Amino acid sequence: MKKQSSIVKNIALLALFFALGYQGYKLAGQYIYENAVLRQIITRLEADSRAAEVLVTGVNYSEAEQKTYTTIKFLEYDSQGNPLDPKYFTFSGNIIQFQSLVVRFDDLLVRQGDRLKGKSVYLFWKVFMLDGKNTREYDITKIHEVPQGYKLDAGQRLLPLGGPLAAGRDNPVETRFWARFWEYALDPSPQGASGRTARLEGIKNAQIEAPGTMFVPGILYTIKIEHDGGLRIDASPLAGILRGEKIPF
Repeated sequence: MKKQSSIVKNIALLALFFALGYQGYKLAGQYIYENAVLRQIITRLEADSRAAEVLVTGVNYSEAEQKTYTTIKFLEYDSQGNPLDPKYFTFSGNIIQFQSLVVRFDDLLVRQGDRLKGKSVYLFWKVFMLDGKNTREYDITKIHEVPQGYKLDAGQRLLPLGGPLAAGRDNPVETRFWARFWEYALDPSPQGASGRTARLEGIKNAQIEAPGTMFVPGILYTIKIEHDGGLRIDASPLAGILRGEKIPF
């Protein structure tokens, strides 16, 4: 009887040992996985500016409304200089503004090259035209979503313990990272709960800028958000050979 009891105890101890070992293996794998994903996210933040190009692709007059509608093409580039999917916006005028959002971290974290907070985060947020009650705006980056220019490639969004992420599935680490970013960026006030958390996380300030210009055909507009938060719009004429031509791709 004592021998059977001893065997049962030994089996129980072995089961506990293997269970603890498996849990430790899972925790270690999760830690390695999360750090790998965070390194990929930080790589997306390493560029010192965000850039986009804008062209007027259509100007149409409405007799009924007696308004001229301007359609622009917005093409953003990611931190590696690769073009993202173009976006098209139409306004009842051509004085158009672009809004950017910049979140800066404490100077000490930047000087130390903190792996998560050593760079500012800056993105194109909205495009709009002020027109009183007829003001129109469009989202370039939707709140609470992973910004398109920073989203990890499908092949890089690995599952814990190896293997690619299934098509269409979001990476939970990436989603959590950007959920916190939006929370801190949009409510940095010291009085708010997220403001207190933001200070603990080392966020210095969130800045919004929204310069604009008159957009006309035949001009290439280049928009840049510098790492210090400045947003500027440069204009240059298209090469003469391109005027009036539709270039196939």
